[in-house]
Amino acid sequence: MNKRDPSQPRAPRGITGSARRGQVEFENVALVLQGGGALGAYQAGVYEKLLEIGVDPTWLAGISIGAINSAIIAGNAREHRVARMREFWELVSAPGGGFLGSQFDAWTLPDVQRGWLNQFAAGNVLMQGVPGFFRPRVPSPLLSWNGAGTSYYDTEPLRGTLERLVDFDRINARETRLSVGAVNVRTGNFAYFDNAVDKIGPEHIMASCALPPGFDSVEIDGEHYWDGGMVSNTPLDWVLSACSSLDTLVLQVDLWSARGQLPTDMASVATRMKEIQYSSRTRNATDAFRRLEQLRTPFKQLLALMPAELAASPQALLLVDELEPALYNIVELVYRSATYEGQYKDFEFSHRTMTEHWQAGLADATTTFAHQEIFRLPRAEDSPAHYDFLTKPAPVGA
Repeated sequence: MNKRDPSQPRAPRGITGSARRGQVEFENVALVLQGGGALGAYQAGVYEKLLEIGVDPTWLAGISIGAINSAIIAGNAREHRVARMREFWELVSAPGGGFLGSQFDAWTLPDVQRGWLNQFAAGNVLMQGVPGFFRPRVPSPLLSWNGAGTSYYDTEPLRGTLERLVDFDRINARETRLSVGAVNVRTGNFAYFDNAVDKIGPEHIMASCALPPGFDSVEIDGEHYWDGGMVSNTPLDWVLSACSSLDTLVLQVDLWSARGQLPTDMASVATRMKEIQYSSRTRNATDAFRRLEQLRTPFKQLLALMPAELAASPQALLLVDELEPALYNIVELVYRSATYEGQYKDFEFSHRTMTEHWQAGLADATTTFAHQEIFRLPRAEDSPAHYDFLTKPAPVGA
């Protein structure tokens, strides 16, 4: 594997391709998938709609559950992708959370009772694990007199699931670019495994999902890696740092909302802490990228006025290398949790809740993709253009 500094300022240019199809004016379509455990079925619903309207991502970038969804998409032929994602999500979501029974899917309940059942389903996951994903370690480290053990669950079942549902030869043939993020346990540095330069295997996807202390680190080439969400729960910066010459449509699909209500009890404090910790700083990244673009424009104008000798100087050439000729649209879709979902929503894998997440992604994508302007190139002075058709305006003073 190609070793590189994980703190490098930009992603490799890597695989190029064309996403120009019908309504899409962009050459490159990047699907950026955040981490969020059981909430990841929302991303599957978004992708189903994307496929329905005939838009093919040329770059998939994911963290944690986003890495799994990305690998399933990149590692299958277009016509099989939704079926493979459905197979994965049906596998990991036993009806009713495993012990409530399939009748749970049909019950109509007030939010309070629904919240209780969701909490029971999440508790069942803590005790029994998730089929095809992870299982409790026996004996548990909690029962060890000397604290031995570094995780509560074994993720080896995930390896088998990935090997069955994902064609890694297809990923490494680079038909679609794939990037997944993880954290080096020893150095604390963020690292991306990218098929533009790396040979990707199940261990790279598992490393991106290895959230401690639930899951153990994953060894790759002598180093150990944890879930990328510990440092950054979105690969947006990685995509924007590629300095591509291709006009790019970025579809950012988040599972945690940065905005929320003021907590009123300890349970809602824990929920809000998770939302803030794992939410993407999409607007911060977009604003920083826009400020950089604003600096590039006057430099281009100055470059045209420079004497040839000055324009050929090492200092000028260094700045020329930073010029970004491409245009960007950044489209944000953020899952909005139901009122009964609490701090356990990222490990509540019941079949009913999975289906609701999937349908929410499909509905939000239908609303968002109905706005045709997102598929058209922005004016140079507006790039990167940012779109969010799902977030309600903030109250005055928020």
